[in-house]
Amino acid sequence: MKAKDVAKQYGLNNDYFIAWLKSSDVPHKVGAMGGVDIPDDQDMGAIAKRFQDEMAVRQETAQQQAAEQQRIEQERLQALSNIIITSGFTFDGYTITKYSGYISGDHAIEIERGTQFWFGGATNVTGALMSSLVDLRRQALLELKETALALGCNAIIGVDFDYITLQPETTNSKGEIKHLPYVFGVTANGNAVVIEPNRRTGLSD
Repeated sequence: MKAKDVAKQYGLNNDYFIAWLKSSDVPHKVGAMGGVDIPDDQDMGAIAKRFQDEMAVRQETAQQQAAEQQRIEQERLQALSNIIITSGFTFDGYTITKYSGYISGDHAIEIERGTQFWFGGATNVTGALMSSLVDLRRQALLELKETALALGCNAIIGVDFDYITLQPETTNSKGEIKHLPYVFGVTANGNAVVIEPNRRTGLSD
């Protein structure tokens, strides 16, 4: 019996059913055109039930894995949000218990230069850059925090920003210079540390 007919009879997904058959120990034969036949002496209902059961297990496993990945991601985002930063080198009410060293986080964007023609205007580079600065700094700080988290730290001290501007260009086979988009980058710098709340001295409030 053709596998596609079995799938139709029992309401199975034909593509999944055939792929499963090819990888299973169920007796079957693959034709020259890719079709799959199951010997008529096989219990088609039992085969369909086995397929459905295995698909149900796979689906449940996939859902569990997705839920676990979501939980891990939520924990990661919570840990990132708990990392505190300062441009100084101390935190009121906390003691630095570990220094993990200098770290940095980078982010960059490209902005088309634009060319002034008779029929069109040039790109407003200043406007495009200023509207992107907030996102540039935010992304650089996010990468900075991710690096600190990977080091097992919960805070960053001495945070500052460095800015770079690049004007790349290339030359074609004719020796003509082509100006590529401007590249604006931001680097967030700092020192990853572990901080712990100061213990109470025992004095009355």
